Amino acid sequence: MKTDMDGERLALFIRSMDEAPLSEGLAELRREALAAEVPIIRPGTCSLIRTLLLMKEPAHILEIGTAVGFSALFMLENSRADITTIEDWPPRIEAARANLARFGAEERVRLLAGDAAEVLPALTGPFDFVFMDAAKGQYLRYLPDVLRLLPPGGILLADNVFLDGEIIESRFAVERRDRTIHKRMRAFLYEVTHSEDLVTTILSVGDGMTLSVRR
Repeated sequence: MKTDMDGERLALFIRSMDEAPLSEGLAELRREALAAEVPIIRPGTCSLIRTLLLMKEPAHILEIGTAVGFSALFMLENSRADITTIEDWPPRIEAARANLARFGAEERVRLLAGDAAEVLPALTGPFDFVFMDAAKGQYLRYLPDVLRLLPPGGILLADNVFLDGEIIESRFAVERRDRTIHKRMRAFLYEVTHSEDLVTTILSVGDGMTLSVRR
């Protein structure tokens, strides 16, 4: 009979085997971000994204949630796509712009400053790969525009859908301040797994991800 300890050992084993290689520059940027406690994508997430990019070979990538630019730069190094990325917090916009310049990425990465809910309606697309890693309580709000921008066969990857494990809890077991995000994320998960427009699987990578393909 498997125990929680067995599950933890298995997760550690997978992590030891499943880590996408990083260039020297990206490895340094990761260290800087972690030291500054900036949330960036985890090694397992990097590995999944790298595999999907190699399979899909997208021409146009949309990222919702730039942070300091690590994930955009990682996708840039692992694809030939041009990337549009959206960020709304001024300190991170400034840091992302500096990092894009540092890596000489301004020609292929377009950083749009503003609330994604306001920026997305103005985009025309199409984007054949969309990575959603922004405010977790807003995923459902972004979804209609993402579907409008995503062509048939396009991939939508959404990160951190387990809310540090709280997604499986009753809303009454979640702290009151987190109940709105909990409710909205559950609604998002229901929508993407029951949508007639998407085929979706939920993955236990990192803090949980949904992988959807547009019908």
